[in-house]
Amino acid sequence: MALLDIQGISKIYGSVKALRNVDLTVEQGEWIAIMGPSGSGKTTMMNIIGCMDKPTEGKVILDGADISAESARRLTAIRREKIGLIFQQFHLINYLTALENVMVAQYYHSMPDEKEALLALDRVGLSDRAKHLPGQLSGGEQQRVCIARALINYPMLVLADEPTGNLDEANEGIVLDIFKQLHREGSTIVVVTHDPEVAEKARRTVVLEHGRIARIVTNDETEREHAPRRADEASASRDRRGEEGRQA
Repeated sequence: MALLDIQGISKIYGSVKALRNVDLTVEQGEWIAIMGPSGSGKTTMMNIIGCMDKPTEGKVILDGADISAESARRLTAIRREKIGLIFQQFHLINYLTALENVMVAQYYHSMPDEKEALLALDRVGLSDRAKHLPGQLSGGEQQRVCIARALINYPMLVLADEPTGNLDEANEGIVLDIFKQLHREGSTIVVVTHDPEVAEKARRTVVLEHGRIARIVTNDETEREHAPRRADEASASRDRRGEEGRQA
C-alpha cells in the first residue's frame, strides 16, 4: 500500500522550475534514497514531502489524503503528527539536555513523557548521555539525539536530509545501522543524500536531474526480509498520546 503518492508535481520560483512534473510512489515500509547534483531539486522535493512547502502544480497524497493545497498551519500539524524529520545540522537546542531535546518533540505533539524519551535515547544507544548538553556530545551523538527526537512520536514517515553528511565513517556506520533496524521493523524511510554508499542501503534510489527524475535504481543488495512493524501498537500509542494531550 502506498504511504506517499506524488502525482505530477512541479515547483516554480519565478522563471525557475525547481521540479518538473515529478511522479513517485513510496510504499508503506519502503526505504528509498533521493540523489542528484546541486540544483537538481532534492531539497525542494524534501521540503514538499516534509510539509514545509507546497507544489505549484500536481498533488501529494500522504496516508490517503491530498495535502497539496493545505494551509501552512495545517501542514505544520500534519508534519507534527505523521513525519519524523532528521536534519544534517541537527537543530538541537543548545541549553537543553539530550533528554529535554527529545521531550520538546513530545511537547509539541501531545505531552512530555520522560520515561518514553529515555527509551527513545536508549534505542539509539544514548541513555547514558541523556543529561548531557549538545555541546558535550560528539557530532555522531548529536545526530542520534536528532533520530531519537524524530522517532519519539511514532511517525508514519521518517524523512532524513543528508543524515550522515557531517559524520565520520564510524558514526556514519552507527547511523546507518539504526536506519537498517528501523527498516526491518517496517518504518517508511526517505533519505536525501549525495553519498552513493548511503543510497545503496535503500531499496530504491531516485536520481534527480534538472528537476526531473532521470532514473530509479533498484538496489539488489538491500536487505529484503524484515519483520513488519507492529502497526497496531504504533497506532495505539499515537492514539494514546493524542488522547493524553487533549485531556491535559
